[in-house]
Amino acid sequence: MAKKIGVVLSGCGVFDGCEIHEAVLTLLAIDRAGAVAICCAPNIKQAHVINHLTGEESLGEARNVLTESARIARGKIRDVASVKAGELDALIFPGGYGAVKNLCDYAFNSTDCSVNPAVAQLARNVHAAGKPIGVICIAPVVAAKLFGAEHPDLTIGSDKNTAKDIEKCGARHIACPVSEFVVDKPRKLVSTPAYMLAQSVKEAAEGIEKLVRTVIEMT
Repeated sequence: MAKKIGVVLSGCGVFDGCEIHEAVLTLLAIDRAGAVAICCAPNIKQAHVINHLTGEESLGEARNVLTESARIARGKIRDVASVKAGELDALIFPGGYGAVKNLCDYAFNSTDCSVNPAVAQLARNVHAAGKPIGVICIAPVVAAKLFGAEHPDLTIGSDKNTAKDIEKCGARHIACPVSEFVVDKPRKLVSTPAYMLAQSVKEAAEGIEKLVRTVIEMT
């Protein structure tokens, strides 16, 4: 039976939602590995909307994280609150600012951030069941906030300020090149920098493909 890998999306667009390249590369790697992606996202209002052409906030415009994430999932997506850990063999979080604006509020509150309750519950239940979790780009911040008390090894590449914040949450940051990944075997957490360092889709793809393969091998 094909492995089922939950993919938590956070909107559609790097500056206010999920990083589209990272999401698609994740879905492609899962498919190539013979596994099945179960896309999900929180059914909440986005923190704000960014015009990706100008980089400016679209004042007065509101969007829903689940509705926007459905664009990437081609409509095949579920409210994260309805997904149970028992349905999944693993869980993966692509990056993009949505991970730290919509899945948690790190972008606004730094290490005093909180994680969306439904996202936190699913991730904690998957982790408690001994199933692997992959976190890409800036998404390791979510893992650090949820599992920092276990002092996991995580990477966001080499950004010193974010690395310090991850360590403030209790995790241990490991510097890592874009093409590689970090595995915390005891806690079954896998992370890769992707667009924290990548200068092209090709560069992001290499680490993401390795992360997905490793996560599936750990199931």
